[in-house]
Formats: sequence, structure tokens, C-alpha cells
Amino acid sequence: MRLLRVISLAAALLPALACAQWQWIDKDGRKVFSDRSPPPDIPAKSILKQPGGKSAPPPPAEAQEPGAAPSGPAVVAKAAASGPRIGGTDKTLGDKKKQVEQEELGKKKAEEDKVSHARADNCDRSKRSLSALNSGTRIRMPNAKGELEVISDAQRAAETKRLQGLTADCKT
Repeated sequence: MRLLRVISLAAALLPALACAQWQWIDKDGRKVFSDRSPPPDIPAKSILKQPGGKSAPPPPAEAQEPGAAPSGPAVVAKAAASGPRIGGTDKTLGDKKKQVEQEELGKKKAEEDKVSHARADNCDRSKRSLSALNSGTRIRMPNAKGELEVISDAQRAAETKRLQGLTADCKT
């Protein structure tokens, strides 16, 4: 009978062991419960509970007292080795920034060149079409059905006016 009580008690406690053992606050400020450890991008201060009912370890002494100066040779050596440099700039960061700016300028110049070549091509075609219309030869254009028809004088005048407007913007 006693063995039956021990087994039933163990069976009752088994689901409690499988419950969420980790608690943390994610980057959006929501409380997360999980049986797996938090992702590496979650800082230690955001972990509320660890397996075994332990709370998160307290933050280091330097983090608790932001105004206090670090003391001891080990703390000073650690801060000097891993901390950011005071004064000056990071040369690699400056080089990368310059490289990105040069790439952006190169892309912008390539796009401007592409646009200017397209405009020059359009101007050239407009001028050739205008000279063909002004030559007096009969011009045939496809109609809605795709059949070639000789354009009328009114159509020639309208097309000439349109092409003159296009070529007016072109550089000579």
C-alpha cells in the first residue's frame, strides 16, 4: 500500500517537472515560458527563472552601480582589454563607411549615365523621324489591324508637331 502511494505521488509530480522551467522577457517585452533555454540574443538580465526554480543570477557589481569606478587590478585589466577605446575612432568602421559611400556614389553615377544614354538615344530617334517626315516622302504606318497605310497630311502635321516638341528638349 505504501509503495502504491509513492508511485502515485511520483506520477503526480512527473508532469510538474516537464512544465516550463525557463522564464524570460523577449525583445518585444513579452514574458516567455519555455522548457528550452532562451536564444543567445536574450541578455542575462531578461532571464527571470531558470530550471530547478532558480532565479536569474544577479547582474555583476559594475552593472549594479553605474556611477561607481571599477576597482582592483583584475577589473581594470579586463576593462582595458575588452572595453572600447576612449577617444579616437575605429579605423575599420571608418573605412567600411567610406567604402559604402563610394559604392553608393558609383551606383548613382551608373544610373545617371544610363538615363543620359537613353535620353540621347531617344533624341537621336526623334530627330531622324522628324527629318524623314520633313523630307516629303510618303510615309506608311500600321493601322489598328496591322495593315500599312500611307499617312494623311493631317497625320503628318500632327506627328511633325509631336516630334518637334520632343526634339526641343534635346541638346544639340
